[in-house]
Amino acid sequence: MKYKRILLKLSGEALMGDQQYGIDPQRLEQYAQEIKKVVDQGLELAIVIGGGNIFRGMQADRIGIDRVQGDHMGMLATVINGMALQSALEGLGVYTRLLSGIQMDKVCEPYIRRRAVRHLEKGRVVIFGAGTGNPFFTTDSAASLRAIEIEADVVLKGTRVDGIYTADPEKDPNAEKMDALSFDEVMARNLKVMDMTAFTLCQENGLPIIVFDMNKADNLRKLVEGENIGTVVS
Repeated sequence: MKYKRILLKLSGEALMGDQQYGIDPQRLEQYAQEIKKVVDQGLELAIVIGGGNIFRGMQADRIGIDRVQGDHMGMLATVINGMALQSALEGLGVYTRLLSGIQMDKVCEPYIRRRAVRHLEKGRVVIFGAGTGNPFFTTDSAASLRAIEIEADVVLKGTRVDGIYTADPEKDPNAEKMDALSFDEVMARNLKVMDMTAFTLCQENGLPIIVFDMNKADNLRKLVEGENIGTVVS
């Protein structure tokens, strides 16, 4: 395989499938199956998952909730998604550990870097919940930070589009897909790959990002085996 250790970033919205809210069991099962394929080949895999299918902290102001309180609610939503994904993976016989940036020892382990690395070395899938554990940071930032801490080879951002386009392909039929970009090109074109904090972390630490379609069967396996899937930012 092209990579030994990766961090997979999934959005909470992706778990909704065709629903308006919550977790679609079929989509959850699909993701678990795709993850199992690469883990069975010996890949060390960590996952950061968002919570937007349940609650987004950035929306807190609209309903009269303080932003800090709203961000903490969003962090709890990521733990719920992490528990769901953990259950789906273990149902397929994949050993997992859920580590949280906020201490809640009744449902998951606290995040400790050395412990996370040791779990990966033992072949367990590590799911990072509760973001960074701090308000005002997105799960994109958590993905970049955790990837750097565990010395991942790459951040794979699983989305519902097959890469980065010159414009939003769902709105502009003339948008063109780009196979590879430098960090500077992304900045110059003002392309929304990740939030700026997350993107800068990857840039400063030389950590490549690949944006790809997670919903297409076998894309994850093909990507880690070295096929040109999605768009590479390096």
